[in-house]
Amino acid sequence: MTRVRNIALADVDHLDRDVLPIGTDYPPGHVLDWHEHRRAQFLYGATGVMIVDTAEGTWTVPPQRAVLIPAATRHRVRMLGVSTGSLYVEPRAVPWWPVACRVVDVPPLLRELLLTATGFPADYDRSGRAGCVIALLLHEIAALRPLPFQVRIPASAALAALCRAYLAAPDTGVSNAEWAARAAMSERALTRRFRAETGDSPAVWRARARMLTAVPLLATASVTEVAGRLGYATPAAFTAAFTRTFGVPPSRFAAERAPYGGPYGAAPPYG
Repeated sequence: MTRVRNIALADVDHLDRDVLPIGTDYPPGHVLDWHEHRRAQFLYGATGVMIVDTAEGTWTVPPQRAVLIPAATRHRVRMLGVSTGSLYVEPRAVPWWPVACRVVDVPPLLRELLLTATGFPADYDRSGRAGCVIALLLHEIAALRPLPFQVRIPASAALAALCRAYLAAPDTGVSNAEWAARAAMSERALTRRFRAETGDSPAVWRARARMLTAVPLLATASVTEVAGRLGYATPAAFTAAFTRTFGVPPSRFAAERAPYGGPYGAAPPYG
């Protein structure tokens, strides 16, 4: 009976199970380079921050959240101090799975179910307790609503390059005029094309991108320090922008840790 922690999906993908739960510990800064899975993936980070890239966008996954990755989606994941729990799901079992990546909250019940599932053998009994836990996991995931922790990447190579460079080094001083010059376009043409390919103006996109880059910084730095690094005049200005973008203040992420220090933030034994 193969246990499912720190093993490769390829070692168990042949098993006749709609859902394969696998827990994995990654060293700080580990990068899962561009790859894809035959199965859909529910990727949960108990600690740290994950950054998921596809050709279409970038999704930042704060601690104790998860990302839903569609089957056969080429992606890259940067792990910033992360211990994960994954569910690899046969596409036929989840016709409701989103067609693009999606960041979601992970309520306590779902977290506990995931912790339980990653303790099952890979060839768990589908008709017993394990099968019931797996079925309930899928019901809980289907009810989750998306969180706004993503930006779209334009299809045009020139605009995509601008966006990738900005995500790597966000700067409040960058203007549409500068981007237009670098893309050899007029400002009006840049704005029109950018909005058509992302749904946002360049300025709105850059503001959201700055907020996304703040999430991993908050894991190791104070709100004041992050505000300064991103070029905000005051911590209050940064806090207002962050809260406006994500609906919660940045202090939520600066303070959050796996609540009990165990795998997946598991609660201590009862009693």
